[in-house]
Amino acid sequence: MTTRNRPRAAAVAVAAAVLTATAFTGPARASGHPAGASGHLATQQAIEAAVAAGIPGITAEARDAGGVWKTAAGVGDLRTGAPRGRNDRFRVGSITDTFVATVLLQMEAENKLSLDDPVERYLPGVVRGNGNDGRTITVRQLLNHTSGLFDYLTEVTYYQTYVLGDGFLQHRYDTLTPEQRLEVAFSHEPLFPPGARHSFSRTNDILAALIVEKVGGTSYEKQVRRRIIEPLGLRATSNPGTSTGLPRPSSRGYTKLFFASQPERIDDVTEQNGSQGWGDGDIISSAGDLNRFYKALMGGKLLKAQQLAELKTTVVNPDFPISSYGLGVERLTLGCGTTLWYHDGGMLGSLALAAFSEDGRHQFTFDYNGDWDGSGILSILNAEFCDTAGTASR
Repeated sequence: MTTRNRPRAAAVAVAAAVLTATAFTGPARASGHPAGASGHLATQQAIEAAVAAGIPGITAEARDAGGVWKTAAGVGDLRTGAPRGRNDRFRVGSITDTFVATVLLQMEAENKLSLDDPVERYLPGVVRGNGNDGRTITVRQLLNHTSGLFDYLTEVTYYQTYVLGDGFLQHRYDTLTPEQRLEVAFSHEPLFPPGARHSFSRTNDILAALIVEKVGGTSYEKQVRRRIIEPLGLRATSNPGTSTGLPRPSSRGYTKLFFASQPERIDDVTEQNGSQGWGDGDIISSAGDLNRFYKALMGGKLLKAQQLAELKTTVVNPDFPISSYGLGVERLTLGCGTTLWYHDGGMLGSLALAAFSEDGRHQFTFDYNGDWDGSGILSILNAEFCDTAGTASR
């Protein structure tokens, strides 16, 4: 899986973090058809194990041949002890990428752009300085993260100001523009020549969203709403703009802002200005809405056949060799031999993952409301897609 940089000195892979954490446990609940009857018992147990290992709470939903199964485990509010909700809304982080890629692929089908056009054609003069050159990078390379552009979030000063400790607490309500974050990225040389390899960079996502605006003539948010959210009836999905809270129902989000000096300290980071993730991680959604979105996407309801094939054309991810990256989606082969598609996302206080079968008939999305330990994520995926008691889509 793609490595996402979380609030600590070392990068934490959402799929394989091995950090330990203080335990918080809470009641686990399930709804829909019984877990054992539909093959979700192992998934429920894996979710409960992740909570017992230290995650405050998890919300999840699966949709398959057996119907809809929802569950929640653990705590949604550490102060009050309120449980995690089954219909919680949460920040999806880099899952936003899939929405942006889908819009650009739709625009390609409408002959409004070509993915092989240079970025310079749509954003003249934007990608410049220190060896960065929009004339040599294509739109496709933004979407499959082979551009080589430096990831603005990994820049030390930016990271310390907006992600760590006192920096976050002082600047959590700041409004940032895309241009401010791009300026940080282009103050660094590219990591490698365009097309040389895959390396995830949120800088690509900001540029892709700006191209959506340039081609569409309206804001990226309006394009996503008109083309995806409204047609699919995704009532729990929104772009926050500069707002700082989460719409209800939702739980609190937690992180360890001072992990180096105070490793036991846990901070509530629920409130943060949405503009700081504009275009690369700002979308708020629910497990149910993400499942509906990916079912429609993989089922061919949002893209024509040619564009869907482009979406699923992958490049090797050298940081996680069993995974490969397409255009806003990733492909992963689990230990049991099952191949699935997915995208993960991390924001302060949230780790989210949506996984789905290639035909879109089996979808599974879950979210942690604590971001410091992703070690249980692969266990949850294996339980849902590999357990022998599973459904027909496995």
